[in-house]
Amino acid sequence: MSNAPIIVWFRQDLRLTDNPALYEAVKTGAAIIPVFILDDINAGDWALGGASRFWLHHSLNALSVSLGGNLACFSGDALPILKRLTKSTGAAGIYWNRCYEPWRMARDKFIKEAMMEDKRDVQSFNASLLYEPWTVKKDDGTPYRVFTPFFRRGCVGRGEPASPLPAPKDITFAKARENSVSIDALKLLPPKIRWDTKMEGYWTIGEKGAQKRLKDFLKDGIDDYKEGRNFPSQDNVSRLSPHLHFGEISPRTAWHAIRKSMESAKSENDGDCYLSELGWREFSYSLLYFNHSLPEKPLQRRFADFPWKKNKTHLRRWQTGQTGYPIVDAGMRQLWETGWMHNRVRMIVGSFLVKDLMLHWTEGEKWFWDCLVDADLASNAASWQWIAGCGADAAPYFRVFNPTGQGEKFDPEGNYVRRFCPELAKLPNEWIHKPWEAPPLLLKEAGVILGKTYPQPVVDHKQARLDALEAFKVTKNEV
Repeated sequence: MSNAPIIVWFRQDLRLTDNPALYEAVKTGAAIIPVFILDDINAGDWALGGASRFWLHHSLNALSVSLGGNLACFSGDALPILKRLTKSTGAAGIYWNRCYEPWRMARDKFIKEAMMEDKRDVQSFNASLLYEPWTVKKDDGTPYRVFTPFFRRGCVGRGEPASPLPAPKDITFAKARENSVSIDALKLLPPKIRWDTKMEGYWTIGEKGAQKRLKDFLKDGIDDYKEGRNFPSQDNVSRLSPHLHFGEISPRTAWHAIRKSMESAKSENDGDCYLSELGWREFSYSLLYFNHSLPEKPLQRRFADFPWKKNKTHLRRWQTGQTGYPIVDAGMRQLWETGWMHNRVRMIVGSFLVKDLMLHWTEGEKWFWDCLVDADLASNAASWQWIAGCGADAAPYFRVFNPTGQGEKFDPEGNYVRRFCPELAKLPNEWIHKPWEAPPLLLKEAGVILGKTYPQPVVDHKQARLDALEAFKVTKNEV
């Protein structure tokens, strides 16, 4: 089988640069069969949400172009598809880059065993993380539960991540003899209401877009990142998260590019701050790897029986950006329009859901899963648990963001709110974050009719905060 081809199974690594599975397969001298499988069957409850499917459609198109149109796509249970494919092509083996969601790990283990029984060479590599989760542990062999020692000691203390690999040259392709389907046939785009067309205008999807986004961030965004990242109307954020999630760019590429930028004294602190954000991504994956129930159950057992409320009306008003709190509504509308939300605002809307409305953090997790183009099981679950106070190294239960104060502090000119809540655009800065307190005449002049053109607050924050603090006390002394 010396002349047999090798299947390279693309998953969350939709790129050519720093793609170890592709690089090593090409290095063998064998012809390559690039394959993508949309496996909603094994994904179960964690099949891709709508915004992620939109992104994947365009990312696969970009990857297919990079591969000279040789990407073979399939839909269904991955194992029988791969078994048929290896048989029909006579492939010597399958190379892939590892994924870390529990369902993917269980499936991949099963596939590897089945393929090895068929005498196929199965090779897997790390392409998604700076450090493999099982290699980052405390001295006593247990996983970290606090971020700073995890990152500073467990990650950075181990040494620099490996340098990124170059894109392989002169790839020889073999055709999949079993008929594949077109990317359109995967039916990733919305079938009826094409909400994705406006969203598409905000992004350049694919490996080239990811590389350009990193380059633009290094040019225009990294300076003052540490402070500027808190202000949603500023451009001091990378917006690399969806590119990283789908593997259009590797974290190693981002890490070393930031490191190089830190050679400038001006960017050193800002660069270090961004590297810690990559570290939080690593921490999230570590938490998921060692706690497979992270997306459903609180890490801290004392929250297991917490009396969350159930209020469909309040949930829907939060989802649609109709809470009556401008910074919250602007964030939720940005999510709906662009598939993304500024990280500071994610914390604000998250706190509002679990502390002001007292709704279960998994409600927010599920909504983000469907609406975010960077929906990532590890980061989404870990971050929602952090906001709710029930996760690792979490925000304390008594930390309740004041949505009005957060808006006044981080959107002082109201530019962010005016962009996504245009019905409030004519309000002066003094009232843009608290229209319910504005003088009636001023509201009239601004064309704002509370309860009609813009909603009254869904809850009174002061009272909601007191209610939350009282409810969260029950977790204080429980084990």
